[in-house]
Amino acid sequence: MKFAYTIIYVPDVAASLAFFEKAFGFTQRFLHESGEYGELNTGETTLAFATHTLGAMHFPDGYVAASASPKPLGVEVAFVTPSVAEAHTIAVAAGATELNPPEAKPWRQIVSYVRCPDGTLVELCSPVGA
Repeated sequence: MKFAYTIIYVPDVAASLAFFEKAFGFTQRFLHESGEYGELNTGETTLAFATHTLGAMHFPDGYVAASASPKPLGVEVAFVTPSVAEAHTIAVAAGATELNPPEAKPWRQIVSYVRCPDGTLVELCSPVGA
Protein backbone atom coordinates (compact mmCIF):
# COMPACT_ATOMS: atom_id res chain seq x y z
CA MET A 1 0.00 0.00 0.00
CA LYS A 2 1.19 3.51 -0.81
CA PHE A 3 -0.30 6.90 -0.01
CA ALA A 4 -0.88 8.30 -3.49
CA TYR A 5 -2.91 11.51 -3.22
CA THR A 6 -5.28 13.72 -1.29
CA ILE A 7 -8.28 15.23 -3.06
CA ILE A 8 -9.87 18.36 -1.66
CA TYR A 9 -13.40 19.21 -2.84
CA VAL A 10 -13.62 22.91 -3.63
CA PRO A 11 -15.99 25.37 -5.33
CA ASP A 12 -13.52 26.27 -8.12
CA VAL A 13 -10.66 23.94 -9.01
CA ALA A 14 -8.78 26.44 -11.20
CA ALA A 15 -8.98 29.09 -8.46
CA SER A 16 -7.63 26.66 -5.85
CA LEU A 17 -4.78 25.62 -8.14
CA ALA A 18 -3.91 29.27 -8.77
CA PHE A 19 -4.05 30.10 -5.07
CA PHE A 20 -1.79 27.19 -4.08
CA GLU A 21 0.67 28.26 -6.79
CA LYS A 22 0.75 31.84 -5.53
CA ALA A 23 0.62 31.10 -1.80
CA PHE A 24 2.85 28.03 -1.55
CA GLY A 25 4.88 27.93 -4.77
CA PHE A 26 3.53 24.66 -6.16
CA THR A 27 2.99 24.37 -9.90
CA GLN A 28 -0.02 22.97 -11.68
CA ARG A 29 0.54 19.50 -13.05
CA PHE A 30 -2.88 18.88 -14.55
CA LEU A 31 -6.27 20.52 -15.00
CA HIS A 32 -8.96 18.50 -16.76
CA GLU A 33 -10.58 20.36 -19.66
CA SER A 34 -13.91 20.23 -17.77
CA GLY A 35 -12.37 22.18 -14.88
CA GLU A 36 -13.75 19.54 -12.52
CA TYR A 37 -10.39 18.09 -11.41
CA GLY A 38 -6.80 19.29 -11.14
CA GLU A 39 -3.47 18.39 -9.57
CA LEU A 40 -0.39 20.18 -8.27
CA ASN A 41 3.26 19.13 -8.45
CA THR A 42 3.91 18.51 -4.76
CA GLY A 43 6.42 15.68 -4.78
CA GLU A 44 5.76 11.98 -4.43
CA THR A 45 2.25 12.42 -3.01
CA THR A 46 -0.22 14.32 -5.20
CA LEU A 47 -2.41 17.12 -3.90
CA ALA A 48 -5.51 17.32 -6.07
CA PHE A 49 -8.72 19.33 -6.18
CA ALA A 50 -12.17 18.35 -7.43
CA THR A 51 -15.39 20.30 -7.65
CA HIS A 52 -18.27 19.90 -5.25
CA THR A 53 -20.20 18.54 -8.25
CA LEU A 54 -17.85 15.54 -8.33
CA GLY A 55 -18.06 15.28 -4.56
CA ALA A 56 -21.84 15.07 -4.79
CA MET A 57 -21.51 12.28 -7.37
CA HIS A 58 -19.25 10.29 -5.03
CA PHE A 59 -21.21 11.03 -1.85
CA PRO A 60 -24.89 11.37 -2.76
CA ASP A 61 -25.85 11.58 0.92
CA GLY A 62 -23.68 14.68 1.24
CA TYR A 63 -20.48 15.71 3.00
CA VAL A 64 -19.16 18.75 4.86
CA ALA A 65 -17.66 21.23 2.41
CA ALA A 66 -14.66 23.03 3.91
CA SER A 67 -15.63 26.16 1.97
CA ALA A 68 -19.06 26.23 3.64
CA SER A 69 -17.91 25.43 7.18
CA PRO A 70 -17.47 28.42 9.49
CA LYS A 71 -14.71 26.49 11.29
CA PRO A 72 -11.84 24.55 9.76
CA LEU A 73 -12.46 20.85 9.24
CA GLY A 74 -10.65 18.37 11.48
CA VAL A 75 -8.09 17.57 8.78
CA GLU A 76 -5.14 19.54 7.45
CA VAL A 77 -2.48 19.42 4.79
CA ALA A 78 1.01 20.20 6.08
CA PHE A 79 3.88 21.72 4.12
CA VAL A 80 7.41 21.53 5.48
CA THR A 81 9.53 24.61 4.84
CA PRO A 82 12.84 25.92 6.18
CA SER A 83 11.23 29.35 6.79
CA VAL A 84 7.78 29.10 8.32
CA ALA A 85 7.56 32.84 9.00
CA GLU A 86 8.29 33.71 5.37
CA ALA A 87 5.91 31.05 4.01
CA HIS A 88 3.21 32.22 6.41
CA THR A 89 3.60 35.86 5.32
CA ILE A 90 3.42 34.91 1.63
CA ALA A 91 0.31 32.75 2.16
CA VAL A 92 -1.52 35.50 4.04
CA ALA A 93 -0.51 38.08 1.39
CA ALA A 94 -1.92 35.71 -1.26
CA GLY A 95 -5.30 35.62 0.49
CA ALA A 96 -5.09 32.96 3.22
CA THR A 97 -6.60 33.72 6.61
CA GLU A 98 -4.18 33.52 9.52
CA LEU A 99 -5.39 31.12 12.19
CA ASN A 100 -2.16 30.80 14.23
CA PRO A 101 1.04 32.75 13.61
CA PRO A 102 4.37 30.91 13.60
CA GLU A 103 5.09 29.45 17.01
CA ALA A 104 7.91 27.35 18.46
CA LYS A 105 6.61 24.00 19.70
CA PRO A 106 8.17 21.96 22.53
CA TRP A 107 9.20 19.23 20.07
CA ARG A 108 11.56 21.73 18.37
CA GLN A 109 9.41 22.66 15.41
CA ILE A 110 8.03 26.00 14.19
CA VAL A 111 4.36 25.71 13.21
CA SER A 112 1.71 28.08 11.86
CA TYR A 113 -1.81 27.57 10.50
CA VAL A 114 -3.66 29.33 7.69
CA ARG A 115 -7.00 28.73 6.05
CA CYS A 116 -7.19 29.02 2.27
CA PRO A 117 -10.00 30.83 0.45
CA ASP A 118 -11.47 27.41 -0.48
CA GLY A 119 -11.59 26.45 3.22
CA THR A 120 -8.57 24.14 3.24
CA LEU A 121 -6.64 24.12 6.53
CA VAL A 122 -2.88 24.30 5.96
CA GLU A 123 -0.12 23.78 8.49
CA LEU A 124 3.22 25.37 7.63
CA CYS A 125 6.01 23.77 9.61
CA SER A 126 9.73 23.40 9.90
CA PRO A 127 11.27 19.92 9.95
CA VAL A 128 10.84 18.35 13.39
CA GLY A 129 13.87 18.96 15.58
CA ALA A 130 15.27 21.70 13.33
